[in-house]
Amino acid sequence: MNQPNIIFILCDDLGINDLHCYGREDHCTPNLDRLAREGTRFTSAYASQAICSASRAGILTGLNPARLHLTTFLPGRPDAASQRVLHPEIMMHVPLSIKTWPRYFKELGYVTGLIGKWHIGSEPGPREHGFDFVYHPGDAKDTEPSASEGGKAEFELTGETLRFIEENRDQPFVAYLGHFTPHIPYCARADLVEKHKDAFEPVYAALVETLDTTVGLLLDKLEAYGLAENTIVVFTSDNGGLHVPELEHQRVTHNTPFRAGKGYVYEGGQRVPLIVRWPGRVPAGRVIDTPVNNVDWIPTLMELAGASPPDGLDGVSFAAGLLGGDMPERPLFWHFPHYTNQGGRPSGAMREGDWLLVEMYDEARAELYDLSADIGESLDLSVEEPGRLAAMRAALEAWRQSNDVQSNTPNPECDEAFFRRLYIDTDPSRFDPLTADTAQWQTIQEWRQGMNAATRKT
Repeated sequence: MNQPNIIFILCDDLGINDLHCYGREDHCTPNLDRLAREGTRFTSAYASQAICSASRAGILTGLNPARLHLTTFLPGRPDAASQRVLHPEIMMHVPLSIKTWPRYFKELGYVTGLIGKWHIGSEPGPREHGFDFVYHPGDAKDTEPSASEGGKAEFELTGETLRFIEENRDQPFVAYLGHFTPHIPYCARADLVEKHKDAFEPVYAALVETLDTTVGLLLDKLEAYGLAENTIVVFTSDNGGLHVPELEHQRVTHNTPFRAGKGYVYEGGQRVPLIVRWPGRVPAGRVIDTPVNNVDWIPTLMELAGASPPDGLDGVSFAAGLLGGDMPERPLFWHFPHYTNQGGRPSGAMREGDWLLVEMYDEARAELYDLSADIGESLDLSVEEPGRLAAMRAALEAWRQSNDVQSNTPNPECDEAFFRRLYIDTDPSRFDPLTADTAQWQTIQEWRQGMNAATRKT
């Protein structure tokens, strides 16, 4: 068998429930539904961090963001008087001393291309890290909707990906396509917005359909070139969907039944859509609920390409499980020592089996949830399960120690009343856009104004 080609499609802030094949009835995604029918869909796929830059660093290095000391978005949210603890200083890039995708795959004879969003530091950038082909319009593209398309450069990026495929179809290739969709601000074609006028958020639904259309273009071109049978297509997102407003008067998506969203260690922030297709090799129509993490991609794809997974990575290959065998099971850990623009707080988490531990670093408090009975994380069982709580906290602490993670320090200028207003009196992790009434929307808009004021006072 020839080495498989690899197309890795990474969306920006697409929630696990944003696709029709994941149960979202008000979104139209026929091409991604087809991909799921022809491939395997994961229901417990996790980001290595619930925020963009850190998660992308995890994907491209196979290392946990905590180990990289790149644990939030770049350049990060500034410290503020509304915060009880100070952020640690983060790495502003992935250094060249750390191997990323292109170096691993070029050693196997692949030509490598990055099209779209990078967002893990400009010096060094994707070219310095070794990508053979780079179409990188700049990470500011996510705030510059394309007037000509009425979207966010989805067709532009897909066109460059198709060009890369056409030029390299006679040799094994890896195409990493980083979309800017559906990151705020939202912008979509007027006719699609009208088509989705009854959706929860019409502009967002139109963006999702545009994204789906471009996936269809890629799948059709693979068929036309005779490459479909020997091409692995991966479709996923960097983190969960945005569930609180970041821009005034713009609704967002919802992650219901999961709690919270982007910027939180709760399930709505960490779980992401994941579909993998490799005709004749990856079982069609299969659904896998075993947890996987996006640091697993380097070892998994390398094994699928016929190579041994490299040593020293945090990621674990699930290639055998993807091909129909047993999936590896192990605990998953997160360290997120940051306040976020979405209202997330410095925290850590661990998933072991059906149990999820959440630690709040600015309160020295822990929560424990049984996801098998409480997928929405509404019932904290830390009091009822003291033994399990203690064991999981000890395991999480041991993991932090072994990875030399960065810690928060007390904020000597904290305004305790301001902190309580933004993080205690209103708990944005509990806000559910799908079920919120007018009063709850008013409360969250007032909370947003307070969050914006906090950074202005810095």
